Amino acid sequence: MRQMQLIYSSRPFGYDDTTLENILFNARHHNRRGSVTGALICRHDIFLQMLEGPRDVVTHTFARILRDSRHVDVVAHWSGDIETRMFPTWDMRHDPARSWLWTPDEVWNGAVNDASSETLRAIFARVAAEPSASDASVG
Repeated sequence: MRQMQLIYSSRPFGYDDTTLENILFNARHHNRRGSVTGALICRHDIFLQMLEGPRDVVTHTFARILRDSRHVDVVAHWSGDIETRMFPTWDMRHDPARSWLWTPDEVWNGAVNDASSETLRAIFARVAAEPSASDASVG
């Protein structure tokens, strides 16, 4: 079965801790059933997510995200076939956007849309290489 990665961004609508917890809970539930893994980098002004798994399941998952009212201005930035996953044990890793990513002004001015696919993949490679705050419980 062909495996793929997909990276997209969106602006959160109605972002707060409860919304984020619900998104992560639902993502982990659906992803576990469909063998999808990945990571969600987020804060009040950006969702940047990588999905990995079987092509048909990742495509279906992204279609569900496109219909989700908690995501505004959804943009697919990169997708392609992969040999190995960056997040093989994570149903959905949560990683808060930190200062090395982009400032809120940079996000507002389109930094994510100006980033190359190599830059976006490198962001996730960096996240994958770092220990998670919740490494004690694989998520």
